[in-house]
Amino acid sequence: MVTFKFHQYQVVGRALPTKSDEHPKIYRMKLWATNEVRAKSKFWYFLRKLKRVKKSNGQVLAINEIFEKNPTKINNYGIWLRYQSRTGYHNMYKEFRDTTLNGAVEQMYTEMASRHRVRFPCIQIIKTATVQNSECKRESTKQFHTSEIKFPLVHKKIRPPSRKLKTTYKATRPNLFM
Repeated sequence: MVTFKFHQYQVVGRALPTKSDEHPKIYRMKLWATNEVRAKSKFWYFLRKLKRVKKSNGQVLAINEIFEKNPTKINNYGIWLRYQSRTGYHNMYKEFRDTTLNGAVEQMYTEMASRHRVRFPCIQIIKTATVQNSECKRESTKQFHTSEIKFPLVHKKIRPPSRKLKTTYKATRPNLFM
């Protein structure tokens, strides 16, 4: 079983009721974090920016981890994100193939760190979706959609049929590519 660093959480919260507003609006957010504490922290970060509700005058009503319905089927995932670089903010769309959305998000974070030198706190995931094969845009995901795809077994050593024929030193180098 594969364990992922990032998990998807659904956090539900609101501002504390006051005399002027006894039934404040409830906000629900889906976000990725390593644990529940960080998910709550990220929830308050976004709610403070978007709706001017601080943690000191708000409350978390519920926090649930979201799991994949069918974690054995490979899907194409599209991720819309916004990230902060040295020069400013940029919007981006990326596609990944994985069995779970958590795996695709993990791939996205590692790719952003390697290709764009962007750390985890600088990335904001705007939207995620499962993308059909016909709707895929990126060549890196399209190349896996053909039915005739084959993966060669590289570095396969040909072993002798019996223990008698085994030698420590050979006259010729072994052919590792079939």
